[in-house]
Amino acid sequence: MDTQPATASGCPFRIDPAAHDIHAESARIRAAGPAVQVELPGGVVAWSVVDAALAKRLLTDPRISKDAHRHWPAYVRGEIAEDWPLRIWVDVRNALTAYGSEHTRLRKLIGAAFTARRVRALQPAIERIVGELIDELDVPHEGPVDLRARFAWLLPLRVLNTLLGVPEEMHEAFRTSVGNLFATDLSPEEAAANAVAVYQNLTLLVEAKRENPGDDVTSELIRARDDDTGTVLDQQELLDSLVLLIGAGHETTVNLFDHAIAGLLAHPGQLDLLKDGEVPWPDAVEEVVRHEAPIASILMRFAVEDVEDEESGITFRQGEPIVVNYGGINRDPAVHGEHPEAFDITRETRRDHLAFGYGTHFCLGAELARLEGRIALPALFGRFPDMELAVPPAALEPQESFISNGHRSLPVHLNRAAVPARAQAPVPA
Repeated sequence: MDTQPATASGCPFRIDPAAHDIHAESARIRAAGPAVQVELPGGVVAWSVVDAALAKRLLTDPRISKDAHRHWPAYVRGEIAEDWPLRIWVDVRNALTAYGSEHTRLRKLIGAAFTARRVRALQPAIERIVGELIDELDVPHEGPVDLRARFAWLLPLRVLNTLLGVPEEMHEAFRTSVGNLFATDLSPEEAAANAVAVYQNLTLLVEAKRENPGDDVTSELIRARDDDTGTVLDQQELLDSLVLLIGAGHETTVNLFDHAIAGLLAHPGQLDLLKDGEVPWPDAVEEVVRHEAPIASILMRFAVEDVEDEESGITFRQGEPIVVNYGGINRDPAVHGEHPEAFDITRETRRDHLAFGYGTHFCLGAELARLEGRIALPALFGRFPDMELAVPPAALEPQESFISNGHRSLPVHLNRAAVPARAQAPVPA
């Protein structure tokens, strides 16, 4: 698909919904300016922000909203098609899309899912799940193993199911519907059908937890929904908050593992620094999410009024949609130097990324993702120290999404070594 500007006069870039090369696309946008108007699937035009400094200003500006129901005039007027394939990203009513006091209320309610205490309490469960998944891998295989499907996808899903209290018999249904939530190349019919499936599964989960509540986040949100005042959390906000928790607790971490494994196997010298203890694993986690932002772009924000950014010279008109392009922002040469595309776990600016967002909408699941990475990556590479990619790095196919940044599959040769079962490295601090 053509991603060049339609004309030299500044007509929008047409975003590739199948995301064949999000970094090349971001580079073209950057060449045209710190933010450029792009055309999303369905003909929706929005600003794509690739400059880190501009992004920080916008992400902390109270005149920038995420509430389409209040601040996207085209949406409010009914001009956005009901079958727009990305509609679920603006239809939902949760902390991700709320503005002002509504955002404060909803974020406080779901913040209990990711408190430091709850995240720390998950460490034994994460270690157990990591050990089980690695044990399942540590058997003879004929040919390569897809580590995205067999490890990167399953670990965060099982952790999330533990966090939410999802019954085991519902795991497969959640896996299928969650997998399609971030796809941006679906037809309108496919997107609509998946949205129905997502809400059906969440409704069944809520019904199950009402009957058998437990010490889990879903049960806590249900208690908020069923508060005597009846005003704390309505049914739609309950379901949409669960949608947000799925996104915050799963997709980001799947892509973190995917790119960590691929990046380290493609750069054995970097991996040796970790194996030799010269660089701690937390540094590798930070460089992975900088180099390959797990969520490449997030939909959408809206100017509440005309916002004139003096430093960039850009005016975001009232109601104009804004997409924060984290994949481009995290490779901003103004922050990361002459070669921001290089993967370097010793990079001084490895922590100066916006992979988990910035400002009031900073990702609630950031520390959980980091903890999972610190536990799982040394355990995986410790059990399979001679693991190697089964295809050249350039042959790894990107996931068909300009929102979620991962691979369609991650084939590796595990090259099993004589390492005692369930041997795990200590969790780095």
